[in-house]
Amino acid sequence: MLTGAGRFCGYLAVMSQSPVNYKRHRFPPSVISHAVWLYFRFPLSLRLIEERLLERGIVVSHETIRCWAKKFGPDYAARLRRKAPARVTCGIWTRWS
Repeated sequence: MLTGAGRFCGYLAVMSQSPVNYKRHRFPPSVISHAVWLYFRFPLSLRLIEERLLERGIVVSHETIRCWAKKFGPDYAARLRRKAPARVTCGIWTRWS
C-alpha cells in the first residue's frame, strides 16, 4: 500500500498536493464543497447540514456528507487554516487581525 494512503468510505484517498478531484460523484462540486465547508467551518452536525441542504432542494444523506468530509475534509481544513490574516488599517495605526 502507498505511504499516506487510507480507505475512506469505499474510496482510496492518497495524501497529496494535487487539486481535489470530484469525478465519479453524483453531486456537482459546488454542493460537495459547500457541505464540507459547512462541516469544517461551523460546529454543525451531519444531520443539520443535511437539513440545510434539504432547505435548498438538495436531497443528500448525512452518511454521504460524512464520506465527503472524510475524503475531501483534510484538504479543506488545511486551506481554512492556511488563509493569511487580512490587514486592517485604522488611521495611523496598523494592526493584523
